[in-house]
Amino acid sequence: MGQDVKYPILRVGIGQDSHRFLPSDSSKMCIIAGVIFEDVPGLSADSDGDVVFHAICNAITSVAGVPILGGVAIELCHKDGITDSQVYLERALETLGNQKIQHLSLCIEGKRPKFQARVDEMRGNIAKVMGLEVSQVGLTVTSGDGLTDFGCGDGLQCFCSLTTIESR
Repeated sequence: MGQDVKYPILRVGIGQDSHRFLPSDSSKMCIIAGVIFEDVPGLSADSDGDVVFHAICNAITSVAGVPILGGVAIELCHKDGITDSQVYLERALETLGNQKIQHLSLCIEGKRPKFQARVDEMRGNIAKVMGLEVSQVGLTVTSGDGLTDFGCGDGLQCFCSLTTIESR
């Protein structure tokens, strides 16, 4: 017979995260995809509450099997006082081993802040942190038409689909 053909292994990870906004008199900054939004209060979380970076971490966990938010991030936050979700995401990326991210698709649901003017900035920041081209990062936003707590402006929710490939 012929040589064994080695096919690349394709994996898809799904992640989700959500947080409520803090009261409007809170001094905590709202950080989404590593970008500061000054027109809304921060999100209720032990960390900075960055729902985009958290959803990506959860998608990586579903591919790599290493619990980042439920494990690594809790230790970093509570033991070391690290609340920057970018640090959690960088740790998550280390768990991928030989798997290379091909594409990332994100959808944020929330009535506020107004994202549309900053989508390109957010995509650029995500790509930079993850070592991707901007063309590998898809980001959509929706208000949810007031059908959920997020659509009513009480918080933010993000879904993530991440595709990796590993050559054998």
